[in-house]
Amino acid sequence: MNQAEAVTKPARVINGPHVRTERTTRWVMLHVAISLVPALLGAVYFFGIRALYLTALSVAVCVLTEYLWQKLTKKQVTAGDFSAVVTGMLLAFNMPATAPGWVVVLTSIFSILVVKQMFGGIGNNFANPALMGRLLAMVVWPGAVMQYIAPVTLNADAVSSATVLGAVKTGGEAGYSYLQMFLGEIPGALGETSKLLLLVGFAYMCYMGIVNAEAAVVYIVTVLVLTFVFGPAGLFTGDILLNLFGGGLIMGACYMLTDYAFVTRRGRLLYAVTAGVITAAIRIFSIYPEGICFGILTANCLAGGLSLLNKRHVYGTRKG
Repeated sequence: MNQAEAVTKPARVINGPHVRTERTTRWVMLHVAISLVPALLGAVYFFGIRALYLTALSVAVCVLTEYLWQKLTKKQVTAGDFSAVVTGMLLAFNMPATAPGWVVVLTSIFSILVVKQMFGGIGNNFANPALMGRLLAMVVWPGAVMQYIAPVTLNADAVSSATVLGAVKTGGEAGYSYLQMFLGEIPGALGETSKLLLLVGFAYMCYMGIVNAEAAVVYIVTVLVLTFVFGPAGLFTGDILLNLFGGGLIMGACYMLTDYAFVTRRGRLLYAVTAGVITAAIRIFSIYPEGICFGILTANCLAGGLSLLNKRHVYGTRKG
């Protein structure tokens, strides 16, 4: 090629992204699923083999729904990338051991088909699919998914039992020690009870470089500070350990909040604080003892607005 040709030949523009990495979606989701295994084993230990049945059912329906939808719409089949597996596991983890199988099936279909696939698939869904499935069940079939039982390790009868936060919300006693709450020997959803095993899985994800722990920590601290300051008996009377270990705060922070990724540190912090404030407000001022589902889903829906608040100025242009 001579100099004249080099000058006149048009440049070839290649669209981004230009970053190449071995960390594919399949690789990331596989390790997220692996990180959930300790909590799954804990659920089986505390609530019996039904915990494994409900989780397997949810995973199977999620994967099958994604596969069939992509086949019918002639889209690329991504059902084997483990994202549907993770959704199925997290959805089951948000259900009590008493949840009927048909509720798990319907919420699994809803999570994958409506929340995920109809918005363009992984990365395009506006909210966490598992939490949306949980919200659907809470609104449509509250009696089926809000009946909790005590762990079988307590040798108690399988009768309905209030969660720790639920009992305290109605003026009762927690009924369980902080150690029991941390280990998971309390009534609750399948995957949320053992904070120890959830933290083991989260530590694994941090070690593999899958998640940034900062957002999870900021979210937890925001909830704990607000629930301590605005305690049930007046200012600065909240029980920090009860709010940390008594519900699904750690599962929400480690596995639900991190579903949304912001490029900038400021964006992550805005998102985490927003979710934390809403979660705490619901715990403090509403009739609901929890608030994880509503807090994180509301932050999901506000993610676009938070991105605008975090919009950086482009040098060479006038600030609006």
